[in-house]
Amino acid sequence: MLSEDELALLEAIRDAGSLSRAAARLGKAPSTVSHAARQLEQRFDALLFDRRGYRLQLTRAGEVLTEEAARLAQDVSRVTQRVRQVATGWEDRLWIVTDDLMEFETLMPVMHAFDALESGVALRVTHEVLAGTWEALRDGRADLVIGATNEPPAIPNLGWLELGVVEWVFAISPRHPLAGTRVPISREDIARNRAVVVADSSRLTGGRAYGMVGGQRSLAVPSMRAKILAQRDGLGIGWLPRRRVASLLERGELVEKRTADPREPNVLYVGWRGDHEGRALQWWLEQLRKPRLARRLVEGVDAYA
Repeated sequence: MLSEDELALLEAIRDAGSLSRAAARLGKAPSTVSHAARQLEQRFDALLFDRRGYRLQLTRAGEVLTEEAARLAQDVSRVTQRVRQVATGWEDRLWIVTDDLMEFETLMPVMHAFDALESGVALRVTHEVLAGTWEALRDGRADLVIGATNEPPAIPNLGWLELGVVEWVFAISPRHPLAGTRVPISREDIARNRAVVVADSSRLTGGRAYGMVGGQRSLAVPSMRAKILAQRDGLGIGWLPRRRVASLLERGELVEKRTADPREPNVLYVGWRGDHEGRALQWWLEQLRKPRLARRLVEGVDAYA
């Protein structure tokens, strides 16, 4: 490992190309710089400087030493910063998992505000679907989950809060055979038609799906956006978040239909492990408790407006 002075010496010689200019850059006498250079060569038992000609240049060994020493110095600086960061209560990293119902863009302003803290905490944001969201928290693949559905499960040291309620609309393509139905659509009529569902990302269970009746055929798609597009295209039927398809309903690209069995609104939750509460997690929880942000996350983005 080189000292800061030794690394500065190597970089000065590399950039200046002469003993006198390197000495001037370092504010030292040429004889002092020359002596320090020879001591470095003795220490590493290698020829580090090419003294032929009018220029003083690094040999290939000298270049490797300079590059590696600079890299190590940066690594040490990063480690020092991370140690101080953790010692003052900030986590090294915060892993956030959002349910597929949450659009990434609704979280971007919060991320900008978090960056302004200059905490040094690295953020990782991934998403899961339905049971997979709570499962990620239980299995240690998340420090914080946002938008989880169903009531919080039994997880040791679980902390949770209600984010809000999402309202659903039974919406289908105007070209779908059920679009002409004037009376509330019965369970039997729904069961005879294919449902579009977002595939549950649970790794340990068979997954679950909302808004289906027993024996109904299904088309599983990877996201809520894909479900909206599939139903707009007439590939199936099902329930959609009302606020996210408002413009499609207004333009007639989707048609709202009454059903004999309306779907109840879903409560969305924020969850975290209470035994891992660092400053970054606490900051995020403070933001998520703000009604304005919570409402924006629950309502989502009408991407078709």
